[in-house]
Amino acid sequence: MYGQPALPPDFVSLPQANPDAPKGGSITFAVNGSYDTLNPFITNGSAAEGIAPLTFETLMARSFNEPFTLYGLLAESITTDDGRTFVEFTLREAARFSDGSPVTVEDVLWSYETLGTLGHPRYHGAWKKIATAEATGPRSLRFTFNVEDRELPLILGLRPILKKADFDGKAFDVTSLDRLTGSGPYLVDKVDPGVNISYRRNPDWWGKDLPVNQGQWNFDTIRYEYFGNPVAVFESVKNGAITAYREDNLAKWASRYDFPAITSGEMVKLEVPHDRPSGIIGLVMNTRRAQFADWRVREAMIQMFNFDFINQTVTGGAAPRIASYFSNSPFAMTPGTPAEGKVLALLEPFAADLLPGTIEGYALPENDGTPANRAALRRAMALLEDAGWTVAADGILRNAEGAPFSFEILLTIGQDEAATISAIYVEALKAIGIDAKVTMLDSAQMKTRTDTFDFDMTYMIRTMSLSPGNEQFLYWGSDVAEAEGSRNWMGVKSSAIDAMIGAMLSAGGQDDFTAAAQALDRLLTAGRYVVPFWFADRNLIVHRKELRHPETVQLYGDWGNSYLPALWWYEE
Repeated sequence: MYGQPALPPDFVSLPQANPDAPKGGSITFAVNGSYDTLNPFITNGSAAEGIAPLTFETLMARSFNEPFTLYGLLAESITTDDGRTFVEFTLREAARFSDGSPVTVEDVLWSYETLGTLGHPRYHGAWKKIATAEATGPRSLRFTFNVEDRELPLILGLRPILKKADFDGKAFDVTSLDRLTGSGPYLVDKVDPGVNISYRRNPDWWGKDLPVNQGQWNFDTIRYEYFGNPVAVFESVKNGAITAYREDNLAKWASRYDFPAITSGEMVKLEVPHDRPSGIIGLVMNTRRAQFADWRVREAMIQMFNFDFINQTVTGGAAPRIASYFSNSPFAMTPGTPAEGKVLALLEPFAADLLPGTIEGYALPENDGTPANRAALRRAMALLEDAGWTVAADGILRNAEGAPFSFEILLTIGQDEAATISAIYVEALKAIGIDAKVTMLDSAQMKTRTDTFDFDMTYMIRTMSLSPGNEQFLYWGSDVAEAEGSRNWMGVKSSAIDAMIGAMLSAGGQDDFTAAAQALDRLLTAGRYVVPFWFADRNLIVHRKELRHPETVQLYGDWGNSYLPALWWYEE
């Protein structure tokens, strides 16, 4: 994205990989919920875990030590100009699908157009920015862009490449348990919908000798077991059925990971710090709903969330608070401080329409740690009264028309921590006359409700990387606010937010990019769209002693379900 790649053209392996890692063994993960399709590239259905990263490949590959750098995978070369007005990829002559057929330019062009028009909405934005897509040779193709977006060559380099023939005479956007043909290191092995899915390493994988793949994809078998509740997951971890598991709760990590397999040394506890942004985790408010369209109401909802008390109750006070969407990273705003310099210059053209605190400085409210949280209650009531809500004689908060303030918090079965937090929150809201209730749904029902924005408030996780870019449009861009399946759950439509994302994509250097990201962080945080929880500033992993990991802790420190299958290995 900026400057030069860190690795030389003749590199042997990526720095986070162990090129001498042995092949063999297996690893088993736990997944909450169920699945009903083997096509992870569409809106319909719930896709099986692991399909995309294990069985499909992209034209380029990440090096997790370099957030803004990609290296050739299916593509042997990438060409672009200084203005990033186009990108041309040349496919490796040896690139093959798992059935032995070559990966062709026709497959690539078909994949991009099909994903960009019929695939999940996350693929649509980049396709709209392509003026022309054309073959330029037997193994080369060129995309010419119609907008300024310096990230587009990288975004296109990470699109999955599908085999066109798999869909001859078949609808692309319909759920199916038919096995698709990828070019990746694994093949789908056993399929038991909603119960488990396993993958076996492809001994004929075309790319096993590429330097970019050395030391990666070492397990013979990778398996995902599905569970309906976290109690069953933990029992399976204890009895060894799950061989690698990432714990998200610091209090549970401290209190319950002393079972026999740990004390005997059969399983190992591992803590890995990371420098990833916190992202946003919490209860998102749907601004399409009338009561949450007013920022004063949203601020009141945040005021009523007694963070210190809830954190102490749920995690023992061990978890750090999410202060903003990019906290724990260089892209974070400084809470409570005014915008300055390049950040201020980016925000000033929109000043008349910005919410209070965006430029002047905004910080989440402080609590006194007591269950009553009286100061916050008073602040919340003042905000609600300004917004036209008052407590009636019957003790119920009502608007001028007499309608009560009531809403539903949607959670997925198995989200026990979110359920505990929400229960405490609901009780606190009763003190100001708000009738909130928690509804638990299975994963399929939840997906339908969130895809169609049929909710008042729900639990949301939006992870952030150290290379944020086009995905930000998918999270909070105006164009996708009403698009079914969009990840813009809060329904925000803001020209300022759109402009900041645009500034990130057109930034000519790291300083300009960082300023645009910090400005975006201010807009999102001061928008008061989410009641934030906390984040884990380290990864907490328990694993079988036979599972080994590289010594190099890469920048992200993400040793979770996506990182382990690629870079760990099995060794007696």
